[in-house]
Amino acid sequence: MAFHSSSPSCSDSSSVTCRSSIQQYGPENHPNLSPTGHLLVAVFLGVIGSLGFFNNLLVLILFCQYKALRSPINLLLMNISLSDLMVCILGTPFSFAASTQGRWLIGETGCIWYGFINTLFGTVSLVSLAVLSYERYCTMLRSTEADLTNYKKAWLGILVSWIYSLVWTLPPLFGWSKYGPEGPGTTCSVNWHSHDANNISYIICLFIFCLALPFAVIVYCYGRLLFAVKQVSGVNKGNSRAREQRVLVMVIVMVVCFLLCWLPYGVMALVATFGKPGIISPSASIIPSVLAKSSTVYNPIIYIFLNKQFYRCFTALIHCNKDALVSSNKGSSKTTKIILTVRKLPDTNFTVNASSTPPTSSVAKNEANNADNKTHNGNTKPAKTLVAHYTI
Repeated sequence: MAFHSSSPSCSDSSSVTCRSSIQQYGPENHPNLSPTGHLLVAVFLGVIGSLGFFNNLLVLILFCQYKALRSPINLLLMNISLSDLMVCILGTPFSFAASTQGRWLIGETGCIWYGFINTLFGTVSLVSLAVLSYERYCTMLRSTEADLTNYKKAWLGILVSWIYSLVWTLPPLFGWSKYGPEGPGTTCSVNWHSHDANNISYIICLFIFCLALPFAVIVYCYGRLLFAVKQVSGVNKGNSRAREQRVLVMVIVMVVCFLLCWLPYGVMALVATFGKPGIISPSASIIPSVLAKSSTVYNPIIYIFLNKQFYRCFTALIHCNKDALVSSNKGSSKTTKIILTVRKLPDTNFTVNASSTPPTSSVAKNEANNADNKTHNGNTKPAKTLVAHYTI
């Protein structure tokens, strides 16, 4: 959509919305943010951009500085931090500058570029979060301990996240919908306001495959993780109860922050696409956009700085120590292996054995050999084995 301008000026600068003589998205005389509104948005974008830049840059520095952090699961975290850092470098400064001036500053071509870059990196971050949850889910259900030296799956997950994101963010550059001004005209994104079939079909696909699907994967995988922890807690009391509570808090925080950052933006886009023209005011549309950009601040805090191993390395960096005091250089944090084995006895009674301590390889082999011998002798018959690895 082309840029438009209107001549009337604001009669009351203290109001949140008014009419201005700046470039706007939509028809002429469309209400725009007041100077006070633009200033508030600029302040929020400045804080988000600064915190997101330093948080994600610090994560990448820690990863490069300390070998203890270089594991496959942390490689996926680095991909998230890299995409968030790119948003803070290539996206947020332009919307911040536009908000300080009350208008878009780099023209239509710059608007298209900004819309594509932000949509691409935002989608990479969302898909990477889903890939990360799936990797943790697969590790949890694996019958053997994870190979922490095998980076192939991690690199494959990163490659898939970028290719998948490009598949869904390139079409507007080639005619399936388009990128244009958004809200008060100080940011750019997908054209949510066009009601033609070409645009609506793209918005629906983008919502399903780049928001709803990643969220479903995250909820399913972490839900299964929590369910596995509950199973073990039901057998082995004591420390397992505290562990279950920590995992529950982790899952709730991840899901709530994901919804807080992205659900308002998705709902706003659907309402703008299927609702009446002008139903979303500029002051209402800018809030979900700012919340979505705030994910660049939340992600490193939730997924990384709450990680004990990253925290130890961060402390070591503050004290200028080259070697961090970590309990293990394998894995992203303390990893507990939980084995829940159900064996069926000849008299149809069941016994359940649970272990919540990290077994050594020799102990694991002996247990496997003993189980096989008992099976061959007819004393017991293995009915179910659940092996859960999870990070706390």
